[in-house]
Amino acid sequence: MDIHQVKVHTEVETRQVAAQLAVLLKPGDVVTLEGELGAGKTTFTKGLANGLGVKRHVSSPTFTIIKEYQGELPLYHMDVYRLENSEEDIGFDEYFNGDGICVVEWAQFINEFLPEERLEIEIQYAGEESRTIQFKAYGTHFEGILRDL
Repeated sequence: MDIHQVKVHTEVETRQVAAQLAVLLKPGDVVTLEGELGAGKTTFTKGLANGLGVKRHVSSPTFTIIKEYQGELPLYHMDVYRLENSEEDIGFDEYFNGDGICVVEWAQFINEFLPEERLEIEIQYAGEESRTIQFKAYGTHFEGILRDL
């Protein structure tokens, strides 16, 4: 497992890092996002969406669980926080093996459904506006992405 860490000081920098990552992703890639409330998970997803050419406004899918956006590749933004202590499978395999990029916030709540190969991202507070973004690559494809990032 490869680990890469970046420190950002603004929301703009967070979005820029995510946009750089977006151009390295391919259909079927799964990216998980962990971090406390307000750490910047949705901000990171907005940057990914921008890097994928999504034109629509991106917001947290907390109450809908999944939001779909069309860009150069489809972006499936999941917030599975509400599935804690649930065994419900809402068709994860179709998304994870589909034609788009999956971003899963609070992924620890659906660990049993996640593919073995994925990119785990944890965003931690490092000051009022600063964040530390840690990337963990599971699989050779994602190890290559971290080298290029």
